[in-house]
Amino acid sequence: MYLVKTPQFIQNLFPNYTWRIPTKEKVLYLTFDDGPIPNVTPWVLKQLEEYDARATFFCVGENIRKHPEVFHQVVEQGHAIGNHTHNHLNGWLSDNIPYFHNVRHCANLAQSVLFRPPYGKLKPKQAQFLQRHYRIVMWDVLSGDFDPKLSEEQCLANVVNNAEPGSIVVFHDSLKTEDKLHYVLPRVLEHFANKGYYFGKLNEEELASTQMRATA
Repeated sequence: MYLVKTPQFIQNLFPNYTWRIPTKEKVLYLTFDDGPIPNVTPWVLKQLEEYDARATFFCVGENIRKHPEVFHQVVEQGHAIGNHTHNHLNGWLSDNIPYFHNVRHCANLAQSVLFRPPYGKLKPKQAQFLQRHYRIVMWDVLSGDFDPKLSEEQCLANVVNNAEPGSIVVFHDSLKTEDKLHYVLPRVLEHFANKGYYFGKLNEEELASTQMRATA
């Protein structure tokens, strides 16, 4: 069970997380979880390049270690990097101390203070500790590309019907989602570009500013 559009009341319950960037500008923040993966991530980069788009890649540390050349390609093309734990751990199923070490291991490889917990799952004490060291980034819109029950057309509709200025949108640059991504991503880029949107990357300063406004 998951929500395509994160309700405002949930965002309000966790003001120290970043769910979207408050703005009236026509900008979307596309994010990609679980890479870097050969063939998949480079294909994503090529699609983004065609629209002069920037994005944020929440990388799994083990994949950075296995595929450093793909990781460097992401960095060299000007995209932002985030931490998605070293081994894609579910916080709800993990003891706190090993989880913290796993996050830190990935942070050292990714060289980033942006952090997105796999599955969006953190225990309260995990969140309390991690938000002292990282900017925890969730999302406003899920494409649902990870869901085998969803068609590629439904995934596209999830984004087109729910994204708005400042939305943080989740995709996955993984083997499991490759086929859907090939259908959805070019169409999302084309649809929103035709509406006058541009595609930005997340950065620490902007997230810090957003968090200050959210908790004021």
